[in-house]
Amino acid sequence: MRRRTFMAAAAAQLAVPAFSRAADRTLKFVPQSDLAVLDPIWTTAYVTRNHGFMVWDTLYGQTGPANAFKATPQMVAGHVIADDGKSWTLTLRDGLLFHTGEKVLARDCVASIQRWAKRDAFGQALMARTDALTAPDDKTIVFKLKRPFALLPEALGHSYSNMCAIMPERVAKTDAFQQISEVVGSGPFQFNVKERVPGSFVSYQRFELYKPCPTGKPDWTAGPKLVHFDRVEWHVIPDPATKANALQSGEVDWWEDPTSDLLPMFPKSGDVNVAIKDPTGECMIMRPNFLYPPFDNPAVRRALLGAIHQSEFMTAMMGTDKALWKVPCGYFPPGTPLANDAGISALPSGPPDYTKVKAALKSAGYKGEKIVFMASTDQANLNALDEVADDVLKRAGLDLEYQATDWGSVVQRRSLRKLPADGGWNMFITGFAGLDLSNPAGDLPLRGNGKSAWFGWPTNSKMEDLRNAWFEASDLTAQKKIGAEIQTEAFDFVPYFPLGFAYQPTAFRKDINDMMDGFAIFWNVRRS
Repeated sequence: MRRRTFMAAAAAQLAVPAFSRAADRTLKFVPQSDLAVLDPIWTTAYVTRNHGFMVWDTLYGQTGPANAFKATPQMVAGHVIADDGKSWTLTLRDGLLFHTGEKVLARDCVASIQRWAKRDAFGQALMARTDALTAPDDKTIVFKLKRPFALLPEALGHSYSNMCAIMPERVAKTDAFQQISEVVGSGPFQFNVKERVPGSFVSYQRFELYKPCPTGKPDWTAGPKLVHFDRVEWHVIPDPATKANALQSGEVDWWEDPTSDLLPMFPKSGDVNVAIKDPTGECMIMRPNFLYPPFDNPAVRRALLGAIHQSEFMTAMMGTDKALWKVPCGYFPPGTPLANDAGISALPSGPPDYTKVKAALKSAGYKGEKIVFMASTDQANLNALDEVADDVLKRAGLDLEYQATDWGSVVQRRSLRKLPADGGWNMFITGFAGLDLSNPAGDLPLRGNGKSAWFGWPTNSKMEDLRNAWFEASDLTAQKKIGAEIQTEAFDFVPYFPLGFAYQPTAFRKDINDMMDGFAIFWNVRRS
């Protein structure tokens, strides 16, 4: 590190006390992990998505489940559909400014959409159906489609990763597979670049010139984004017990993802509320790398399904309270329209027969290759799953090399396509919000589009054909039929190993009110 950079980081660290009583106009938050990546297009990590919605706005917002996750105008005043659904004209509303004071122009939006669509599953589907995307003037965005695509607003406005973050054109022209160097949006908060201390602290300030959407009510990412705090601080604290003590003492206001073993202590304190704010839950998955042995072999992946006892994973992560988790969980979250039982018998309903799994792996062609498993130490829930996987995979007879680092390092490293022995990887565990995996539109780990696929890079033309058929389905009945076919194919191809479905509570001081449902959202919330 250069001396100038080091001194600046040290000064920022000294300028920000680790803990102090939050002022009325400052919200102190403990995120799930360090904000290692600032670009919400480059990564699907939720900590970056949460940061992204603070800094960048989207053309459309998305309502919560009570309003059927409907796409509603956010940066756009509205749209006009013509040519039998093949022409969409979007008009930006007045008063939109970037944090630099520059006006948001249609050409900024076009460049942002194009960059986003290279990484986002829903965006890829939209652009595959787009003949031309233009900005004929400063306020108008025009899509000329090859065929009708009624889900266009849903694609541009979905709230899961990757968000369609609207950036200045000069920033949006950054290659989608390279991280941006300038954090400038038009959202309700500005990122304080100079205060960032990697691994410890980031902060945001209210954007005074932000003009909220004038219609609707705040709901998920839709409606007016009304900011009641002048400043939001993210304090990165690795140790769960330290987080809990800080929350109970009032040194911080909000802990995003408290661990299940510490939840019982909060009601006793009388000063902390615990709530499940995201009713869509979270699907936990173990992702293999399809580029290298042994997981380039589908027979090996199928054989390993016999070791995945979901109850064991969920108990380790969420404890014995079954109100916080559900199994079995296939490739669509429980309770969603496409959830089905097709192929789910591939998962053991009880403790695995490891002798049988070892024999199946040998028969499938596993030759004792070393498995580089990336584990994260600073996310307690993921780490609990990592430790179960360590035991399970070794008992299944895999030669496992368990490499423990922080989550930020996993996020960076999983993008590498190097050989596992040269700094690459074979496997890691992560989670996706149930909303993300509820249908093929946004389900990144289900894609089979090779080099353009999500980390792991599987190629599966049949899955891609089924996904396209789902987009063309005429009604929900047809979509459900395709959903069952997708899950049948998934349990045969095994794009990832489903580990179960969990509801993650959040914990916050009792004087923090009007918190939005969904992920960690920082508008609307206020202190009483």
